[in-house]
Amino acid sequence: MCDLEVGMFVSDLDRPWHQTPFPIQGFHIRSQDDIRALVSHCKWVSIDIAETRDSAALTKIAGPGFGTKTRRRGEGREELRLPPLSIREPVRYQPMTTLKREMKASKHLLEDAGVALERLYKAVATQDIRDLRPVAAVINKMVSSVIRQPDALLWLSRIHQHDDHVYRHALNTSVWALVCGRQLGLNETLLNHLGLGCLLSQVGKTRLSADLLRREGQLGPEDHALYRTYVVKGMAMLEDSGLSRAVLSVVQGHRERHNGSGFPEGIRGDRIPLLAKIAGLAEFFESLIEPRVSVAEPMTPAKAVTLLYDMRNIEFQDGLVESFIRAIGIYPTGSLVELTDGQRGIVVSHSAKRRLWPRVMVMTDRYHEPLKTARVVDLAKHNESNTTAEILAIKECLAHGTKGLDPAGFDVTGAESRWSFSRLISR
Repeated sequence: MCDLEVGMFVSDLDRPWHQTPFPIQGFHIRSQDDIRALVSHCKWVSIDIAETRDSAALTKIAGPGFGTKTRRRGEGREELRLPPLSIREPVRYQPMTTLKREMKASKHLLEDAGVALERLYKAVATQDIRDLRPVAAVINKMVSSVIRQPDALLWLSRIHQHDDHVYRHALNTSVWALVCGRQLGLNETLLNHLGLGCLLSQVGKTRLSADLLRREGQLGPEDHALYRTYVVKGMAMLEDSGLSRAVLSVVQGHRERHNGSGFPEGIRGDRIPLLAKIAGLAEFFESLIEPRVSVAEPMTPAKAVTLLYDMRNIEFQDGLVESFIRAIGIYPTGSLVELTDGQRGIVVSHSAKRRLWPRVMVMTDRYHEPLKTARVVDLAKHNESNTTAEILAIKECLAHGTKGLDPAGFDVTGAESRWSFSRLISR
């Protein structure tokens, strides 16, 4: 362990990953603090030489280490370390129903939310924002669903189709944020504030031109300065709406960043309200995996999770990043994956104790030919009851929309249940 150096890639530990504070399996050592954490929890670790980077390159990519002082790095970005997140009187939620039952109960919820949000945004565009009750009612139902079973809305949000990127972005952001808030132990009132704030966070974009929005992420300096005004415009539109201060804090602060590199005010650290921090992290993650088609290629959820982990204490507070990853998993629900034997499918749910072995709905054979009937494989149970040679794991994450991987077209069977996914989500 004394031979560990900054830049090395830790690929395995001498104990299960869930027994350590490291939320993601496989990471680069960025600082002496990382080395001290490894030494305090492990007697030995495995290093992947092929993945190891030199310390200068690592600093350029992921920022400096965990020192208590703030340090500048390229392009005005900096790292900031704060005390661990502390939630007052956290609620410890336990699943109250099965994924199947919750999906059936909530199968139209995101569609209803999309309709309510579309009507609201149209009303906002005409400066008529007197009635927020339909959106608030939808958020209340979304919060209740996430509390009962967080994987259901995650699944539905990944397969839900909506014509307008702004609405879909706001909806999916709210789902990611609510799942993270549940993991943190936020009470139901705070979850409602968080979800409503996420849904309303994009209203200012109704004041920007469609052409500007289509080029979001590829803007020059002048256009980007104009784009950044959507937060201030949104706050002006909502100032007389009667919304709580907590909800408005999400709208105002969701584009601020931990190290002060965000907008509109460039505030940092603890000056950013907690709900706004969660919303900002969720919104950024959603923009990675579901960007505008005209702007960028979507990133696989697994790669997005790795990127977030590299950004801890830079753009997002480390404790928040780790809680987010624990909430959604290394392979989030709805991720398309290929297994080590060549079969392909979609992640149904994950386990905090077996982060690399989620439940997968297998939809193709090892030659990538579609199956007539999909089946759910619990990788953790499969691997615990088989020999090392028969272990089945995720080989890689696939891009959303990969040919032949449409879960709506399958009847699903499993060792513990049988249900028709296509009938479950259809009207």
